[in-house]
Order: sequence, then structure tokens, then C-alpha cells
Amino acid sequence: MTRLVTFADGTTVPALGQGTWELGDDPAWRDEEQQALARGIDLGMTLIDTAELYGDGRSERLVGEVVADRRDEVFLVSKVRPENASEMKMMLACEKSLERLGVERLDLYLLHWEGNVPLEETVEAFRDLVDEGMIARWGVSNLDLRAMEQLMEIEGGEDCAANQLLYNLASRGVEFDLLPWMQARDMPMMAYSPLGRGELLEQPLIRDIANRHSASPAQVALAAVLRHDGVIAIPKARSVEHVEANADALEIQFDLEDLERLDEAFRAPNHAVPLDII
Repeated sequence: MTRLVTFADGTTVPALGQGTWELGDDPAWRDEEQQALARGIDLGMTLIDTAELYGDGRSERLVGEVVADRRDEVFLVSKVRPENASEMKMMLACEKSLERLGVERLDLYLLHWEGNVPLEETVEAFRDLVDEGMIARWGVSNLDLRAMEQLMEIEGGEDCAANQLLYNLASRGVEFDLLPWMQARDMPMMAYSPLGRGELLEQPLIRDIANRHSASPAQVALAAVLRHDGVIAIPKARSVEHVEANADALEIQFDLEDLERLDEAFRAPNHAVPLDII
């Protein structure tokens, strides 16, 4: 099953992509991680998210090796550190990411989180990269609603293509205000850590629903994130078996009872809450 998410400029990507946090760190896993990423592309999980921060560039190098002969199949996302988000530093940081990835252009380049560099300067730096053809579009990560509203007031801020946020059944705060705000602007939300940090997989309710669907708890947790419009989930996988299991989460069709039980056990807040970040 293929489920797509559309950017404001009309570009479509799969709702289920691949994350790479901590991938490339351990040489003993390198071959398996490469095989997993390649298998994910085969299965249609062609959006791959990485960052210069991940393993100090090791993740980008790993991804680069995988996509070397498949660049046209992949939607590549990377992220710039806040300290490199100035007009003076961002172009060099992007050049280094492109070199590690072995590509000429990123499909999406994100500010990893807001730091000390003014957003006005960061936006201008992103616009320069677009003009130079180094990135196709830009976005942000870990910005709450107030920061996003401030971003929209900056000249060129309306070109922000996406916001990458922590989102899973145990962290649903964005559903109250930020996610609807983004949906109204055709701005996809990229959900990192969509399975949580492992705690969700031990929940009896999730295990019960998984049994009903002949699925795993991880697949149920992932499907719960994917049910929302405009959400791109980017789970990581270290093995072919793991990435195939992630892909199968797209096959889960919750019924009304499932949804009611999930919403009762993992309540979305009915008021604004601080943004969760890890």
C-alpha cells in the first residue's frame, strides 16, 4: 500500500519514510544498515532523513553509499545544526553535507532546532541555498506554534516547507494546535521517534490491538501515527526484517473500536502544552 503526503508546492512523498538517527555509528552494523535502507527504497520508503549532527556526519556518509546509484529514486532530507544556521556558516555546512551524501542537491534542508542565530538570518541563508541550486526547499524542526507564527512574519518565512517534530502515541501535544495549523497550510509534519523510546511496545492495549490485527506492537504504534493527514513518519531500521515490518504497518486498518481504545488510553491534550523534544 502506498500513502502519499503532498507539500505546498505539489511535490509528493511517501507518508512512511526512513530515519537514520544513530545509523552509521557502529561499524559492525554498517552492512546490515545499508541493506535495510536499500530494502526500504525497494518497498517505496524513498524519503530518507538524516543530519550533519548524526554521528558527526557518519549517517550522511552511510546514506550516500546507499543512494549512490539511486539518487533519482530518493527524496533526501538533511538538517543543519543551529550554530551553523547563519548566512556565513550555512553554505559551508550544506556543502559538507552534500559532499558526504555524494549528491548535488538536497530535496529538503531543515534547521535542526532553533538556536541563537536569528530566524531572519537563517531564512535568508536558506533562500541563498535555494538560489544556488543546493537545496530544493527548506524547513524547520522542533519549532512550536509560537515560533512558527513568528517565522511566518519574516520575509520569505512562508516558504517553510515542513516542520519535523517528536510525535507518537505517548506524545500527542501537537494535535491540539500545531498539527492543525500546519495542515491548514499544506505543510507536512515529519514525525521523528514515531514508536517512542520503546515504552509503547510494552503497553497491554497496544499488544492486544496488535494481536487482533496479526501485527506487532511496533506496527500498531506506527500505524497510529500514519492515520493523520499530512504526517510523514520516519522510523529507523537496522535490519531488512525491521524495515519490512515497518512497511507492513501501512496495511493496518483500524476500526472505530481500535481508535476509541487508543484515544482513551493515550489521550491527546485539550489545551496547549509545551513542545516535546528529544
